[in-house]
Amino acid sequence: MSAIDDILAAARSTLDRVEPAEALDLQERGALIVDVRPYANRLEEGEIPGSVPVERIHLEWRLAPDSEWRLPEVHADLPVVVVCNEGYSSSLAAADLQRLGLRNATDLTGGFRAWLAAGLPVRTGGTPAVP
Repeated sequence: MSAIDDILAAARSTLDRVEPAEALDLQERGALIVDVRPYANRLEEGEIPGSVPVERIHLEWRLAPDSEWRLPEVHADLPVVVVCNEGYSSSLAAADLQRLGLRNATDLTGGFRAWLAAGLPVRTGGTPAVP
């Protein structure tokens, strides 16, 4: 195993990762789905309806519960599901958010590609990320 495999395993050990149908259910009950994929991916493949695109480089500032730059709806108890292409970088990102105080941060197992494979709704086009 490489160092990144160890880091990924450690990150995932803190997460209660969700499958696509679970993520949709969580969203319907008020969870925030955060899409960290690059704009080019969102534009080409589409997006999860109602998701919020936040570029990975801004994620911690926009979702840390005590950040002055956080999104208005963010608070320590907000359920958040982070989505990337295939569910690797989202695991690292969700673990980072937990360390920043977002207790209910997790990620989507298999990422956006798993969402597509499950036949769940997709919004076409790409939305520019929240600055």
